Amino acid sequence: MWKPLTSQATRYIFLLSLLSALSAGEASGQALYIPGGLNIKSSIGRRLAVTDIDIHWNAPAVRGRDGKIWGTDIAPYGFTVLGFGSNIPSPWRAGSDESTNISFSTDVTINGKHLAAGRYGFFIALYPDSSVLIFNRNAKGWGSYFYDSTLDVLRVTTKQEKNRKELQERLIYAFENQAAESVDIALYWERWRIPFTVTVDAKATTLASIRTQMSGALGFDPPSLEAAAAWCLRNDVNTAQALEWINSATDPALGGVQSFRALSVKSGLLAKQGKKQEADQLMAKALENATAVEMHGYGRQLLAQNKPKEAMAVFEQNFKKHKGAWPTHVGMMRGYSANGELKKALEHGKLALAQAPDEGNKRALEQAVKTLSEGKPL
Repeated sequence: MWKPLTSQATRYIFLLSLLSALSAGEASGQALYIPGGLNIKSSIGRRLAVTDIDIHWNAPAVRGRDGKIWGTDIAPYGFTVLGFGSNIPSPWRAGSDESTNISFSTDVTINGKHLAAGRYGFFIALYPDSSVLIFNRNAKGWGSYFYDSTLDVLRVTTKQEKNRKELQERLIYAFENQAAESVDIALYWERWRIPFTVTVDAKATTLASIRTQMSGALGFDPPSLEAAAAWCLRNDVNTAQALEWINSATDPALGGVQSFRALSVKSGLLAKQGKKQEADQLMAKALENATAVEMHGYGRQLLAQNKPKEAMAVFEQNFKKHKGAWPTHVGMMRGYSANGELKKALEHGKLALAQAPDEGNKRALEQAVKTLSEGKPL
C-alpha cells in the first residue's frame, strides 16, 4: 500500500534533484558566479562616426605593488611561458582572468594599419620602451595561456608613457581625443599609459551604413529617402543612387513630397549630373515652397559658393515674398555687402538689428553693423 513521503524523504529527493541540476550545469560549461573577487569585470564602448568600438576586460588592482608591475610575473616583458599547462611563449593578456577583447563594427586602422571589422582577443607584448599590440582571432581564451600566434591578425607597435605622477590603482581603458574620424584608446595601470589610435573612413562607412538601411523598410520612408539623398549631395558621393532615392521621396506613390528641402536636394543632384536647365527649373519651384528661413539659408549657401549675384537674386526674392520679415533684411545686408554696395548693406543691417529675435543674433548683427559703418565688407 502506498504511504505518503516523510518530510526527511522529501528533503532527500530535493537534494538529489539539486545535485543533478548542478551536474548538468557543469556539463554544459556553466559556472557559479559570486561577486567579490580581486578583479573587476569591466567594459567600455564608443561610437566613432558609424563605427561601434567595444572593449571588455577584467581589471586588476595594483594592491601595493607600485613599481613591481611591469617586467615582472604580473606583466612580463616580451613573450613568456606562463606554466599551468601552457608551454608556448605568450604575451601579456592586457588585463586579468579571461582574455581582454575588443570589437569594431566596421573596418578601421590601428596606428595606421588596416584591421577588418570583427571581435578580437587583445594582447600586448611589453618591452621597456615600446609595446607590440596584438589583435588575435581567439577572443574567448583564458588570458593568454593558450595563445596561438597563427591566429594573429595584426601586430602594431606603440610607445608607452612611464613614470606618470598619478597612480592608476585599477586597470582601465579610456577613449580620448575623439575627432570626426579618429579616437585614441589608452590603457592606464599603475604609472603607465599605453595608447593607440583608431581611425575610420567616415564617409565610406557612413555610406555603407546608409545603403544597408535604405535596402530595408526605410527605403519606403520619404523622410529617410530625403535624408539619405541629402547626405550624398553634401558629401558628393553616390549621386546616381541618391537621385533614385529622392525621386522615390517625391513620387506621388509615396506621398509626393514637394517641400523646399526635397526639391532642392533633387535640384542639386540633377546639377551634379550636368542637367543644369532641369535643375534650375526645379530650384525655382522649390523656392516657391520655401519659408523665409529656408530661402535665406539657400542664399547663404550661394554666397559660400562664391556666387554673389545669384545669392542677391534669392535675397531680393525672399525680401519681396515675405515682405521684410525676419531674416530677409539680414539677407539683403549680406547680399549688398557681397556685391560691394556697403551703404545699402548698412541700411538693411540696422533694420535687421531692430528685428533680432534673440541675444545671439543681436550680438552678431551689432558686429556686422559696426563693420559696415567702418566701410568694410562683411
